[in-house]
Amino acid sequence: MNAEIGLPDLARMNRGLSQRNKQLLTASVDAALLIVSLLIAFHLRLGKWWPEEIVEQWWLLPAAPMAALPVFIHMGLYRTVLKYAGSKAFIEICKAVTIQALLLTGFAMLTVGRSASLSLFVIYWLTSLVSIVGIRFGTRTGLRSAMRSQRTPHRVIIYGAGSAGVELAQVLQAGCETEPVAFIDDKRSFHGSEILGLEVHPRSALGSLILRHNVSQVLLAIPSASVERRNEVLMLLERYPVQVKTVPSLHELVWERASVEQVRDVDIEDLLGREPVAPDPNLMAVCVTGKHVLITGAGGSIGSELARQILTMQPLQLVLYESSEFALYQIERELHEFQSACSGEIRKTEIVPVLGSVTDPAALEAVFGAFPVDTVYHAAAYKHVPLVEQNPAAGAYNNVFGTMFTAKAAMAAKVRTFILISTDKAVRPTNIMGASKRMAEMVLQGLAEHEMVLQGLIEQYQTTCFSIVRFGNVLGSSGSVVPLFREQIRANGPVTVTHKQVIRYFMTIPEAAQLVIQAGAMGKGGDVFVLDMGEPVRIYDLARRMIALSGLTVRDSSNPDGDIEIEITGLRPGEKLFEELLIG
Repeated sequence: MNAEIGLPDLARMNRGLSQRNKQLLTASVDAALLIVSLLIAFHLRLGKWWPEEIVEQWWLLPAAPMAALPVFIHMGLYRTVLKYAGSKAFIEICKAVTIQALLLTGFAMLTVGRSASLSLFVIYWLTSLVSIVGIRFGTRTGLRSAMRSQRTPHRVIIYGAGSAGVELAQVLQAGCETEPVAFIDDKRSFHGSEILGLEVHPRSALGSLILRHNVSQVLLAIPSASVERRNEVLMLLERYPVQVKTVPSLHELVWERASVEQVRDVDIEDLLGREPVAPDPNLMAVCVTGKHVLITGAGGSIGSELARQILTMQPLQLVLYESSEFALYQIERELHEFQSACSGEIRKTEIVPVLGSVTDPAALEAVFGAFPVDTVYHAAAYKHVPLVEQNPAAGAYNNVFGTMFTAKAAMAAKVRTFILISTDKAVRPTNIMGASKRMAEMVLQGLAEHEMVLQGLIEQYQTTCFSIVRFGNVLGSSGSVVPLFREQIRANGPVTVTHKQVIRYFMTIPEAAQLVIQAGAMGKGGDVFVLDMGEPVRIYDLARRMIALSGLTVRDSSNPDGDIEIEITGLRPGEKLFEELLIG
């Protein structure tokens, strides 16, 4: 019979023991190691394995584990899951071993007196530290190897050997699903060095590393890199048959909205080819800080981002007006959780969820009568072009009359600032959604003129300042093309594009929310604000890049064996090849 224990046997033994039995086994091993460590210390100090001093001071042998085990238990050494033990566990072990060595030394000094050798206990501290640390990290290595021997982890390369890349590698090495095989970094000083046992290579070695190690993914770990640099790296990675994922952005890491190990698909913002437009902090605060703010459509993609950003600027009250019960519940819960995690003035903001429709004048009047609203952000709208095209009456009523009812209720309540969120499809509209938003703009501009006339006629008349903000396509919003493409790629295609030449302007959800908030501070009445979104993006090219960054290839006439086909479906009713932001 073969008495050797293989790695699979070790994994099965580990799974077969209860947590309590594992703790008892570890404590027993520690006790034995501490006795052996003290014997080795005597040998190294006196040059004999069984000197007279051991016979005279035999009680030190059982005293070693008796002093150590309570310390180890108190400091949580037996609560640590060995296969996931890291640097923090190592530090705690060092502290615990040092404390137990000091306790044993003190005990010996009290009982033996001057005959106790301090050098003996220094040696004991070193031998016990090596043995206690060694048994734990040796076991950790064995358990990880055993788990990996039973599974085939997919191999990855980490692009970026900075702090984020190192932290990511540590997390991946602690698991068994993913095996990092190398770092890629652009800093020449890093090339040829080793970090966590992984060599750092220049980007020129990427192709050979992918082939040699059969790599399936490249993980971007450069959260602080500029958009230009990230886009440059992504264009390089598109050449290789690997899936590209990324760690969260620096903003998310700083605000603890995500951690390094939460790798995800590449942010499509990286494909825009421009830096996000930075907001003006002073403009952001004018209509929000210390004010009573109401957001219609607060549960939608734009409305919810408005709520998040407005809350950080410490309004007195934030009224969330939403027709969807579930969406309202979600955003209210998220904002309350954010408040609980913060300190200071943010915790004082009153968050008021209100279920209601913008097409219900009575409900709107009740809300404006109940709360002293200073600023309204009107984000409630039907904006999905094909759906509004199929439901023209509902779309027009919600977008046009909903805007009118909300604006009139705001005027009656003497609200100071009212911002309408519109769309680039309102410029020379060719579909029902665009036409309805254009009519909503005209309603607001008409009311703005009416207010300015009254201000000229009536002294000290408090007007409502109406402003309009036009968006391009908002990345990640409901109805955006990007989530649709990702879903189609996950389903192995086809990816549907209406026309090869369709181009669109894109902006991020935070940019959209910041533009809306700043518009309220700049508006004088009837103004239309747009964001400089750089150059428009061809949707067909966007689809190709997303397929490439998923580690797949496009199947077409030049590559009939490709993975995913891009299907041209033809322009939908009312769809334009390109959008404009301004008339004329």
